[in-house]
Amino acid sequence: MTPARPFSLLIKPAGPDCNLQCRYCFYRSRLALFPATPVHRMTTSVLGKLISGYMAISQPVYAFAWQGGEPLLMGMEFFQTVTRLQRRYGRSGALVQNSLQTNGMLITDELAEHFARHRFLLGVSLDGPQSVHDLYRVNAAGDGSFSAVFRGIECLRRHNVDFNILTLVTQANVRRGREVYRYLCDQGFLFQQYIPCLEMDAHGAVLPFSIDGNAWGEFLCQVYDLWVGYDTRRVSVRLFDSILNLMVDQHYTDCQMRPTCDTYFVVEHNGDVYPCDFFVESKWRLGNIANLSWRGLRVLPRYRQFSLLKRNRNEACAACKWRRFCLGDCPKHRLIPGYDSRQISLLCQGWQRFYTHAYSGLQQLAGQIRRERLSNE
Repeated sequence: MTPARPFSLLIKPAGPDCNLQCRYCFYRSRLALFPATPVHRMTTSVLGKLISGYMAISQPVYAFAWQGGEPLLMGMEFFQTVTRLQRRYGRSGALVQNSLQTNGMLITDELAEHFARHRFLLGVSLDGPQSVHDLYRVNAAGDGSFSAVFRGIECLRRHNVDFNILTLVTQANVRRGREVYRYLCDQGFLFQQYIPCLEMDAHGAVLPFSIDGNAWGEFLCQVYDLWVGYDTRRVSVRLFDSILNLMVDQHYTDCQMRPTCDTYFVVEHNGDVYPCDFFVESKWRLGNIANLSWRGLRVLPRYRQFSLLKRNRNEACAACKWRRFCLGDCPKHRLIPGYDSRQISLLCQGWQRFYTHAYSGLQQLAGQIRRERLSNE
């Protein structure tokens, strides 16, 4: 049973449940999909079906991304079961990769030791200095989470767990790109990912914590200028790495840059499957792993329809000199309620501003990488 291309899984073992109530969280609204129970947890039966079915497919890497909500609500026993089942169903010589995105607050020495032993890569959400982070990342009482997140990070460091920092760019930090970048570097966080926050209500109105295209472009330019001046061999910024990968190897490594939306599946706690983290909606539910094979999911007309949304872009994109890197942007930034995917991305001006500013320097870096490779052959 061989799929057309390898794919990965993004798994929500605790569904939309979280120990925080971040003001900008887009996934909390998914609670409406599961009204029957107040608590959502993946059962061992669903987990076993997920892992055994996925690892029965022949592909070079089995990539499991554990997200939420907050996946660490599942506790230690769940992740012990995860690695035990991966060993049971893994093929000889198969490469298994586990990544986990967390707010960092529930990390314990026991969990960190387990993640280190099994080489999990963790992403920890941190939006910058405490004054920035605590504005939106709060608990039910409205208290900030910064101090608890840092305790979790220190725990990861004690156990030598590989981790990176995911920073959501919102109204709290979008005009402070230099400050946020310097702060993360000063803390020794040298693997960074920046995600634009752009959320709308049901009528298409942009929510107050969201950013616009111009601000996004300026933020990226500020980060880029510091990075390219001092840190190109020291700090990994995921977007810049992805652009260089495309320039040097003609390989898309960033979801937002790919020509189609068909590289992973989202699996909810109850086994329901969706094509994308941003589109866990009734409209795009593909089925359930209890009664559908992965091969069957990949050939569903609904999945094929979704995978081609990226190509249904505005005619203006054809004339854009940066289309190679953007391809119309993520459909999430184009699918404005009441419109369709042929709308221009709300971040378009920002992307154009950034690429106009940074392209020459990135092109020079790509040339250096090619020359270094040749000299090492």
